[in-house]
Amino acid sequence: MNAVVHQTAAPSLSDLLRLPPYQAYSYSYPHKTAYRPLQPPRGLRELWAGEPRDSLFLYLHVPFCSYRCGFCNLFALARPEPAKVERYLAQMEQQLRATCEALGEHRFVRFAIGGGTPSYLDAAQLRRLFDMVERHARIDLRAIPAGIEVSPETVDAEKMALCRERGIDRVSMGIQSFSEAEVRALVRPQQRAVVEQAIATIRAAGIATLNLDLIYGIAGQTVASFLASIDSALEHRPQELYLYPLYVRPLTGLGRIEAKAGTRLPLQAEPMDERLALYEAGRDRLLAAGYEQVSMRMFRAPHAPDIAAPVYCCQSDGMVGIGCGARSYTSTLHYSSEYGVARRSVAEILDHYLERDAASFAAADYGIALGEEERRRRHAIQSLLIRPGLDRADYRRRFGADCLEQLPQLRELFEHALAVENGELIELTDAGLARADTIGPWLASAAIVERMRDYRLG
Repeated sequence: MNAVVHQTAAPSLSDLLRLPPYQAYSYSYPHKTAYRPLQPPRGLRELWAGEPRDSLFLYLHVPFCSYRCGFCNLFALARPEPAKVERYLAQMEQQLRATCEALGEHRFVRFAIGGGTPSYLDAAQLRRLFDMVERHARIDLRAIPAGIEVSPETVDAEKMALCRERGIDRVSMGIQSFSEAEVRALVRPQQRAVVEQAIATIRAAGIATLNLDLIYGIAGQTVASFLASIDSALEHRPQELYLYPLYVRPLTGLGRIEAKAGTRLPLQAEPMDERLALYEAGRDRLLAAGYEQVSMRMFRAPHAPDIAAPVYCCQSDGMVGIGCGARSYTSTLHYSSEYGVARRSVAEILDHYLERDAASFAAADYGIALGEEERRRRHAIQSLLIRPGLDRADYRRRFGADCLEQLPQLRELFEHALAVENGELIELTDAGLARADTIGPWLASAAIVERMRDYRLG
């Protein structure tokens, strides 16, 4: 591990608003760069004993891909040896068995397979994965919301039919752009014809919810070309669309290209870029098409099924993660394997996972304990950044005081017209949603910022 993640203590909101809106994606809090070895390790049985276990989220992580996109900083390994994939599935089963035994009486109510690219597995391997879930987790995926992430080049009719048969009702696929020039700029060898065929295959399988991901901020992209990609996506009437701003992270493919060229990385202070204009244009196009904005990134179609079902959010407390790179969340401890981005680092962490004995999976040895302050901040961040917003009454029930008393910095949102009070709700305005990647990092505690700054990323 040889590259330092540079973060600084959170400045005032006024200072942050002078910078570009895209400071960091707060999809989890605390981020894995705040995790450390747990001394001593915590037994899972004791760790989960005092937790509600009647509505858990089961997440399986498949860290393999056919290629590594230039922007990707997830825990993933491209083109692994076939024998390594088979060994990994065997280890996942050992971990799932040990975890479910440690949980005791429990019930899973949501399920997802992410990565990496789970559809990198062949049909037999996917069937093996579904079998182990039914055998050890004892859940019928047909009875709960269940999703899988795929990439266009790994979709085929056999896999999608299997997923539908075993209960998958949501498929999320990263398109990034319908422009072949733009996906080449992302170091992603993808052809539009392959994308179109993948969508048709998913639709033919009868899976209820199709989610498509698009990226804005790609080199050479314009408002017109971004809207053209959105219009191409809308032709397929996806139930969900996610619009992601491009981040160029250290040790990713694009990050290495920029480092060699000596150009500035977007994490540093820089002139305002075009991403906000692209976001606003894309948002307005989807709203005009009747989509509901759920968060800065997520838009849901009016024809989406069962909109009362829980939104796919792997950051909820009560999450059980299985696989190298998967996180698990209790109310007071988050744990996982170590985190890496560079191929060498990911391979080393994965090899360590493959060498573990079955007994080791009954304990958590890497993560972070959450005190009262971090639990409050986590709840506020998660709630604010998704509509309808932060419920003050719910906050009082959880933490015994008003959020504006315990987190007085929230009042600054009103001063900058980034949030409004609507009864007991604190809701981000449209301007506030556009600044979600500023507001999330701004709410991080000084202690977490310090831990992230000191983490050495490999």
